[in-house]
Amino acid sequence: MKKKFILALAFLMAFTLWTVALCFVDVQEIGPKGSEVGFATLNSFIHRLTGVNMTLYTITDWLGLVPVAFGFGFAILGLAQWIKRKNILKVDSNILVLGGFYILLLVVYILFETVVINRRPVLINGYLETSYPSSTTLLVLCVMPTAALQLRNRMKAAVPRNIVTTTITAFVVFVIGGRLLSGVHWFSDIVGGILLAGGLVMAYDATSHIVKG
Repeated sequence: MKKKFILALAFLMAFTLWTVALCFVDVQEIGPKGSEVGFATLNSFIHRLTGVNMTLYTITDWLGLVPVAFGFGFAILGLAQWIKRKNILKVDSNILVLGGFYILLLVVYILFETVVINRRPVLINGYLETSYPSSTTLLVLCVMPTAALQLRNRMKAAVPRNIVTTTITAFVVFVIGGRLLSGVHWFSDIVGGILLAGGLVMAYDATSHIVKG
Protein backbone atom coordinates (compact mmCIF):
# COMPACT_ATOMS: atom_id res chain seq x y z
CA MET A 1 0.00 0.00 0.00
CA LYS A 2 2.96 2.27 0.66
CA LYS A 3 3.85 2.21 -3.04
CA LYS A 4 0.31 3.27 -3.99
CA PHE A 5 0.38 6.19 -1.58
CA ILE A 6 3.78 7.23 -2.94
CA LEU A 7 2.41 7.02 -6.49
CA ALA A 8 -0.66 9.03 -5.46
CA LEU A 9 1.59 11.69 -3.93
CA ALA A 10 3.73 11.75 -7.08
CA PHE A 11 0.66 12.34 -9.26
CA LEU A 12 -0.63 15.10 -6.98
CA MET A 13 2.76 16.79 -6.84
CA ALA A 14 3.02 16.61 -10.63
CA PHE A 15 -0.46 18.16 -10.88
CA THR A 16 0.54 20.94 -8.49
CA LEU A 17 3.73 21.72 -10.41
CA TRP A 18 1.88 21.57 -13.73
CA THR A 19 -0.77 23.97 -12.43
CA VAL A 20 1.74 26.45 -11.04
CA ALA A 21 3.77 26.35 -14.27
CA LEU A 22 0.58 26.91 -16.25
CA CYS A 23 0.07 30.18 -14.39
CA PHE A 24 3.52 31.56 -15.20
CA VAL A 25 5.09 29.83 -18.23
CA ASP A 26 4.45 31.22 -21.71
CA VAL A 27 1.23 33.02 -20.73
CA GLN A 28 -0.32 34.76 -23.74
CA GLU A 29 -3.71 36.16 -24.75
CA ILE A 30 -4.60 33.41 -27.23
CA GLY A 31 -8.09 32.57 -25.96
CA PRO A 32 -11.45 34.07 -26.88
CA LYS A 33 -12.08 37.63 -25.67
CA GLY A 34 -8.35 38.03 -25.05
CA SER A 35 -8.24 35.41 -22.29
CA GLU A 36 -4.75 34.47 -21.14
CA VAL A 37 -3.49 30.89 -21.38
CA GLY A 38 -0.30 29.30 -20.04
CA PHE A 39 1.88 27.08 -22.24
CA ALA A 40 0.41 29.19 -25.04
CA THR A 41 2.70 27.97 -27.81
CA LEU A 42 2.05 24.29 -27.08
CA ASN A 43 -1.67 24.76 -26.47
CA SER A 44 -2.27 26.84 -29.59
CA PHE A 45 -0.26 24.39 -31.74
CA ILE A 46 -2.33 21.38 -30.61
CA HIS A 47 -5.57 23.35 -30.85
CA ARG A 48 -4.79 24.22 -34.47
CA LEU A 49 -4.17 20.52 -35.17
CA THR A 50 -7.45 19.33 -33.64
CA GLY A 51 -9.67 22.18 -34.69
CA VAL A 52 -13.17 22.31 -33.17
CA ASN A 53 -15.69 19.49 -33.51
CA MET A 54 -18.90 20.37 -31.67
CA THR A 55 -20.49 17.01 -32.55
CA LEU A 56 -17.72 15.21 -30.71
CA TYR A 57 -18.08 17.71 -27.88
CA THR A 58 -21.79 16.94 -27.59
CA ILE A 59 -21.21 13.17 -27.67
CA THR A 60 -18.56 13.27 -24.94
CA ASP A 61 -20.71 15.67 -22.94
CA TRP A 62 -23.60 13.20 -22.92
CA LEU A 63 -21.23 10.32 -22.18
CA GLY A 64 -20.25 12.26 -19.06
CA LEU A 65 -23.60 11.14 -17.66
CA VAL A 66 -22.38 7.53 -17.57
CA PRO A 67 -20.01 8.04 -14.60
CA VAL A 68 -22.74 10.09 -12.90
CA ALA A 69 -25.07 7.09 -13.27
CA PHE A 70 -22.43 4.79 -11.80
CA GLY A 71 -22.02 7.17 -8.88
CA PHE A 72 -25.74 7.20 -8.18
CA GLY A 73 -25.81 3.41 -8.49
CA PHE A 74 -23.19 2.91 -5.80
CA ALA A 75 -24.86 5.57 -3.64
CA ILE A 76 -28.14 3.64 -3.83
CA LEU A 77 -26.28 0.41 -2.99
CA GLY A 78 -24.77 2.04 0.09
CA LEU A 79 -28.13 3.49 1.13
CA ALA A 80 -29.81 0.09 0.73
CA GLN A 81 -27.17 -1.57 2.90
CA TRP A 82 -27.53 1.16 5.51
CA ILE A 83 -31.31 0.72 5.66
CA LYS A 84 -31.12 -3.07 5.72
CA ARG A 85 -28.34 -3.28 8.31
CA LYS A 86 -29.65 -0.29 10.33
CA ASN A 87 -26.14 1.02 10.97
CA ILE A 88 -24.00 3.06 8.62
CA LEU A 89 -20.87 1.45 10.07
CA LYS A 90 -22.13 -1.91 8.82
CA VAL A 91 -22.17 -0.73 5.22
CA ASP A 92 -19.40 -2.39 3.17
CA SER A 93 -16.16 -0.59 3.99
CA ASN A 94 -15.23 -0.13 0.35
CA ILE A 95 -18.60 1.54 -0.30
CA LEU A 96 -18.00 3.95 2.59
CA VAL A 97 -14.54 4.79 1.24
CA LEU A 98 -16.06 5.29 -2.21
CA GLY A 99 -18.63 7.67 -0.73
CA GLY A 100 -15.86 9.71 0.87
CA PHE A 101 -14.03 9.69 -2.45
CA TYR A 102 -17.10 11.05 -4.25
CA ILE A 103 -17.43 13.84 -1.69
CA LEU A 104 -13.76 14.76 -2.18
CA LEU A 105 -14.26 14.73 -5.95
CA LEU A 106 -17.21 17.12 -5.59
CA VAL A 107 -15.14 19.47 -3.42
CA VAL A 108 -12.33 19.47 -6.01
CA TYR A 109 -14.83 20.18 -8.79
CA ILE A 110 -16.33 23.14 -6.93
CA LEU A 111 -12.85 24.44 -6.10
CA PHE A 112 -11.77 24.62 -9.73
CA GLU A 113 -15.07 26.11 -10.80
CA THR A 114 -14.30 28.92 -8.35
CA VAL A 115 -10.54 29.28 -8.86
CA VAL A 116 -10.07 30.04 -12.55
CA ILE A 117 -6.78 28.84 -14.05
CA ASN A 118 -7.77 28.69 -17.72
CA ARG A 119 -10.82 29.38 -19.83
CA ARG A 120 -11.94 27.39 -22.86
CA PRO A 121 -10.47 27.93 -26.34
CA VAL A 122 -14.03 28.35 -27.66
CA LEU A 123 -17.22 30.01 -26.51
CA ILE A 124 -19.99 27.65 -25.38
CA ASN A 125 -23.42 29.14 -26.11
CA GLY A 126 -21.78 32.56 -26.18
CA TYR A 127 -20.10 32.14 -22.77
CA LEU A 128 -16.43 31.79 -21.91
CA GLU A 129 -16.34 28.95 -19.39
CA THR A 130 -13.60 27.76 -17.07
CA SER A 131 -11.74 24.77 -18.45
CA TYR A 132 -8.95 23.71 -16.08
CA PRO A 133 -8.68 20.93 -15.28
CA SER A 134 -11.04 19.26 -17.74
CA SER A 135 -14.01 18.36 -15.52
CA THR A 136 -15.17 15.61 -17.90
CA THR A 137 -11.69 14.07 -17.90
CA LEU A 138 -11.54 14.30 -14.12
CA LEU A 139 -15.02 12.81 -13.68
CA VAL A 140 -14.51 9.91 -16.09
CA LEU A 141 -11.01 9.08 -14.86
CA CYS A 142 -12.08 9.17 -11.21
CA VAL A 143 -15.44 7.42 -11.32
CA MET A 144 -14.94 4.75 -13.98
CA PRO A 145 -11.70 3.17 -12.66
CA THR A 146 -13.08 3.13 -9.10
CA ALA A 147 -16.29 1.60 -10.46
CA ALA A 148 -14.19 -1.05 -12.21
CA LEU A 149 -12.43 -1.85 -8.93
CA GLN A 150 -15.78 -2.13 -7.16
CA LEU A 151 -17.29 -4.38 -9.82
CA ARG A 152 -14.23 -6.60 -10.10
CA ASN A 153 -14.22 -7.13 -6.34
CA ARG A 154 -17.84 -8.31 -6.55
CA MET A 155 -17.28 -10.72 -9.45
CA LYS A 156 -15.70 -14.12 -8.95
CA ALA A 157 -15.51 -15.30 -12.57
CA ALA A 158 -12.51 -14.12 -14.59
CA VAL A 159 -14.35 -13.59 -17.90
CA PRO A 160 -16.91 -11.02 -16.61
CA ARG A 161 -14.15 -9.25 -14.70
CA ASN A 162 -12.04 -8.94 -17.85
CA ILE A 163 -15.03 -7.77 -19.88
CA VAL A 164 -15.75 -5.05 -17.31
CA THR A 165 -12.13 -3.89 -17.29
CA THR A 166 -11.84 -3.85 -21.09
CA THR A 167 -15.17 -2.06 -21.60
CA ILE A 168 -14.46 0.62 -19.02
CA THR A 169 -10.92 1.15 -20.34
CA ALA A 170 -12.22 1.61 -23.89
CA PHE A 171 -14.88 4.02 -22.64
CA VAL A 172 -12.35 6.12 -20.73
CA VAL A 173 -9.93 6.28 -23.69
CA PHE A 174 -12.73 7.27 -26.09
CA VAL A 175 -14.11 10.04 -23.87
CA ILE A 176 -10.73 11.58 -23.03
CA GLY A 177 -9.49 11.30 -26.62
CA GLY A 178 -12.78 12.71 -27.87
CA ARG A 179 -12.59 15.57 -25.42
CA LEU A 180 -9.17 16.57 -26.72
CA LEU A 181 -10.08 16.14 -30.39
CA SER A 182 -13.30 18.13 -29.96
CA GLY A 183 -11.18 21.23 -29.38
CA VAL A 184 -13.24 22.50 -26.43
CA HIS A 185 -10.27 22.16 -24.08
CA TRP A 186 -6.66 23.20 -24.19
CA PHE A 187 -4.17 20.33 -24.13
CA SER A 188 -3.02 21.50 -20.70
CA ASP A 189 -6.59 21.08 -19.38
CA ILE A 190 -6.60 17.40 -20.34
CA VAL A 191 -3.16 16.79 -18.84
CA GLY A 192 -4.20 18.51 -15.62
CA GLY A 193 -7.31 16.33 -15.38
CA ILE A 194 -5.29 13.15 -15.94
CA LEU A 195 -2.68 14.04 -13.30
CA LEU A 196 -5.24 15.04 -10.67
CA ALA A 197 -7.44 12.01 -11.32
CA GLY A 198 -4.40 9.71 -11.18
CA GLY A 199 -3.50 11.01 -7.74
CA LEU A 200 -7.03 10.78 -6.38
CA VAL A 201 -7.68 7.27 -7.71
CA MET A 202 -4.38 5.90 -6.41
CA ALA A 203 -5.12 7.42 -2.99
CA TYR A 204 -8.59 5.83 -3.06
CA ASP A 205 -7.19 2.43 -4.02
CA ALA A 206 -4.59 2.51 -1.27
CA THR A 207 -7.12 3.69 1.33
CA SER A 208 -9.70 1.06 0.39
CA HIS A 209 -7.12 -1.70 0.82
CA ILE A 210 -6.13 -0.40 4.23
CA VAL A 211 -9.76 -0.20 5.39
CA LYS A 212 -10.46 -3.66 3.98
CA GLY A 213 -7.34 -5.09 5.62
